[in-house]
Amino acid sequence: MLLVVTYSSAARTGLRNLCRRHEGAVARRFGRAALLDGTVYAAFLALRLRESHGGDVQIERTEPFNEFVALDEPVREAARAYANRDAKSTPYAAFAAGTDHPDPDSMRGDDL
Repeated sequence: MLLVVTYSSAARTGLRNLCRRHEGAVARRFGRAALLDGTVYAAFLALRLRESHGGDVQIERTEPFNEFVALDEPVREAARAYANRDAKSTPYAAFAAGTDHPDPDSMRGDDL
């Protein structure tokens, strides 16, 4: 997939028009950004937009996030447990203290 991000009003207008005219190539719209499908035609549309607006358009190639490949089970379990905690105001560091859940500082230092 391609992530297209715009940084000017004119580029946003161009992206909005692109999304309206080529709905089949658009996976998702986010206002000033859009995800386009991973086809050569979608890349052509994104490049055409960048040619029109220069540095006001950024294009990044993305890949879907597969949590089962990218993360170990303890991290997934910690996210599940934290989302279902009793006291919603408890910060994660306090929630994880004294448990087997990963420490937030150690997670910050680990790349995916």
